[in-house]
Amino acid sequence: MRVQFWGTRGSIAKPGPSTARYGGNTSCIEIRTARGTLVLVDCGTGAHALGQKLISASPTGLRGHILISHTHWDHIQGIPFFTPLFVSGNEWEIYGPKGLGQSLREALAGQMQYTYFPVTLDQFGATIHYHDLVEGQFEIDDIKVSTHYLNHPALTLGYRMEADGVTVVYCCDHEPHSPIVATGRAEITGQDQRYAAFTDDADLLIHDAQYTAEEYPAKVGWGHSPIEYAVKIGQHAGVKRIALTHHDPLRDDEAIDRILETIKASLQETESPLEIFAAAEGQIVEVESSVSEGSAHPTEEFPAETRIEDAFVRRSVLLGIVDHKISATLSEAVRAEGIPISFAADVETARTLILKDKPSLVMLEHDIPRIDGMEICRAIRRDLITDDAELPIIVVAARQDLRAGVAAGVTDWLITPFTSSYARTKVRAWILRTACHWMRASLPEDEERRLASLRDLGILDTQPEERFDRITRVAAALFDVPIALVSLVDRDRQWFKSCYGIGAKETSREASFCAHVVYSRETMLVSDTLQDPRFSDNPFVINEPRIRFYAGSPLILADRSCVGTLCLVDTRPRSLEGTDVGLLQDLRDLVVQEMCQMRSILSA
Repeated sequence: MRVQFWGTRGSIAKPGPSTARYGGNTSCIEIRTARGTLVLVDCGTGAHALGQKLISASPTGLRGHILISHTHWDHIQGIPFFTPLFVSGNEWEIYGPKGLGQSLREALAGQMQYTYFPVTLDQFGATIHYHDLVEGQFEIDDIKVSTHYLNHPALTLGYRMEADGVTVVYCCDHEPHSPIVATGRAEITGQDQRYAAFTDDADLLIHDAQYTAEEYPAKVGWGHSPIEYAVKIGQHAGVKRIALTHHDPLRDDEAIDRILETIKASLQETESPLEIFAAAEGQIVEVESSVSEGSAHPTEEFPAETRIEDAFVRRSVLLGIVDHKISATLSEAVRAEGIPISFAADVETARTLILKDKPSLVMLEHDIPRIDGMEICRAIRRDLITDDAELPIIVVAARQDLRAGVAAGVTDWLITPFTSSYARTKVRAWILRTACHWMRASLPEDEERRLASLRDLGILDTQPEERFDRITRVAAALFDVPIALVSLVDRDRQWFKSCYGIGAKETSREASFCAHVVYSRETMLVSDTLQDPRFSDNPFVINEPRIRFYAGSPLILADRSCVGTLCLVDTRPRSLEGTDVGLLQDLRDLVVQEMCQMRSILSA
């Protein structure tokens, strides 16, 4: 990949004689793959000059992608001045983190309201598509992109981009999860370990480096990293090169030089192979693969563009807080996201509320002797959620005890004092992580034609028929499952022409497993729904009929329209062998044959 830096300054633009070498414009990076795919990462004031270059090279017909890490001004102020967005015939895809309420487009439109700017977002001439992202992965042409929530006082995503055997990771803005790890001297543990895994084996890590370890104690909670922490993460993750960016606006070129010299000397003393440099405006870096077999970073299965359904997102947050000031701050942060709150100050109350409300997040204060949050956490992990070990439990305390926290099952820490905005971001990130284990199926490209073919069958809302019921009875007996269905996927529902083992005649489409088969047009097997991030929080999994196993084969008509499935459902995890899949498809073909006979009768 070819990486060019167009803005490397943090917080506020600071062009002038003292920043001439490393640059005064705020965050903006241009990336191109060998195939020519164009990606911009962040769109701070550096985007103005980049836009002028792009327009001079391609006055029209330009296609590109913009990845926004978050919507703080220093990362989006270049958007109103990015000329390619105003040119008709250009096409841009803009990606950014999805909040619980406001969309990316609405957030970007905020800085271009009448009060602040004379041109609105609606006046862009280019064709623009907006994409709301959560943690997961998606593809941009030949680039596989993975996302990870960063630790910042606004919902922020880091981006891992893999193409042509090369991995570039962009993490800006990010603060260490542990103040101890922030110095670069302590071992990487807990959430910092999870963060380091996101950067594993990167050929180039572009990392927030606004502070030094000496400056950081006065900046805790501001959402930025000491340089020493970036180096520690890079060494731990086996990163090849680190580009330090988001330079503090108070730091001139000479100060950056001095810090860089100190860091390089330390690396040389320890004989570290890590290469490090300070990113400079205009600098071009050609990134070549350093391994022959590609990245060892584990593949993230969950799609980053998954819709977040309000019905699921609005599960409650349980607060175990006795300090009135802390309780008020956290309550304000949670309610600002429209999420219900319940309160518990002891194990028994927590047990009752967790069983009743199934919260998405638990936040416990640890302040001996007033409240022992660690003991409540241990009790929750031990007694209450043996089937839901993923429930995030955040401990609020004056300082971390990482070793004890791991033993107790603490997911993350919130260290006092903290601001309401910082707490709100923590709540958002963890709610969204848990909220995304229910994936609504995408619509097929031929949706309207498919629906027309379904209507032409004349089968929807007809009475049960033995010729279909016979097939579901045989399927249930043959595969020893309690439920077998002939499911037809309508515009907003799935309707069962034949249902063996359940009394329901239809369900909503948004929770439908079969809708995924209709989209993919391939047989889908889910051996254990609780282990599948697409379905583990689906309402048909956590509630009746408590689906643990699903196998569905697509009903595809002669005109290639996929109208539904023949599916098997079990309440226990299991699998199908190769011959079993063939038998399911044989029964599926019989269903299609019966439906086509119905169409022939209607036509006659």
